[in-house]
Amino acid sequence: MANVSMTNNLPMETESTLRFPTLSLAGQAGTSFKPEHLAAISAVSGPQGFFEVHAENYMGAGGPPHRALERVRRDHPISLHGVCMSLGGPQPLDKDHLKRFRTLVDRYEPALISEHLAWSTHVDTYLNDLLPLPYTATTLAHVCDHVDQMQNAIGRPILLENPSTYVLFAESSMTETDFIRDIARRTGCGLLLDINNVFVSATNHGFSALQYLRDFPLSCVGEIHLAGHAEQEDDEGELLLIDSHDGPVAGAVWQLYEIVINSCGPIPTLIEWDSKIPDWPVLRAEALAAQAILDRHARDRETYHALG
Repeated sequence: MANVSMTNNLPMETESTLRFPTLSLAGQAGTSFKPEHLAAISAVSGPQGFFEVHAENYMGAGGPPHRALERVRRDHPISLHGVCMSLGGPQPLDKDHLKRFRTLVDRYEPALISEHLAWSTHVDTYLNDLLPLPYTATTLAHVCDHVDQMQNAIGRPILLENPSTYVLFAESSMTETDFIRDIARRTGCGLLLDINNVFVSATNHGFSALQYLRDFPLSCVGEIHLAGHAEQEDDEGELLLIDSHDGPVAGAVWQLYEIVINSCGPIPTLIEWDSKIPDWPVLRAEALAAQAILDRHARDRETYHALG
């Protein structure tokens, strides 16, 4: 399957013709952009990291959502995160959805673009969930075809996010990390490592989050997600974690994050908080905690190379 270059199918542009400035998010921590935070964000001068938006919230032609996002994009890099492409589903991708996604990419020139390793549609029904899939050769071929199709449609490589899961499939013939590694190798896509998803799945299924991270193709990671999770009980009274995005990042997830950053360096990191949304200073404080870790490891690496 063909790899996609950063300029494939895109018109040639110069810096002077860009709609928005080219802003790097290297080594930065960011947050999910929520319109209710716009006034607080605008009241502070200077950079405030990067912002991630869900693509499907901006697929209308205009109106207040776009006016708010345009204000943020003028001063900050953004990451465009899709939640409805259903890359793991067996049926062809929705061509109209791909076209709308491409329009957003062209309009806002995001620094990063990502989607989920999941499926969410059946025939003409959208299920409003990110559902797991079996890790088999057949599923791998479907996902790789869909990643290729998406990358060719938008003219950019994407980052594929590892899932949080609550069930496993008996027919799976490979591990999740091997499955994800093969997708990246076949399609040339990058990866979005959601560390909270790793911790949630590891707890729910009883495997080691540290071993998962050791097996994960970290060299392909272009962005990291951190989020809060909720604790519940399953039908047998056992602990069940839900990837809820409705609270601060848990201590155990911060510890795993430190391990990854120590291994990989300061990868752009996003704090996801999508429900029970707090005031901007609370959300910003979570991002600043991640930024402190990124900065510390960047300094340590600089010192190591200077001494070496």
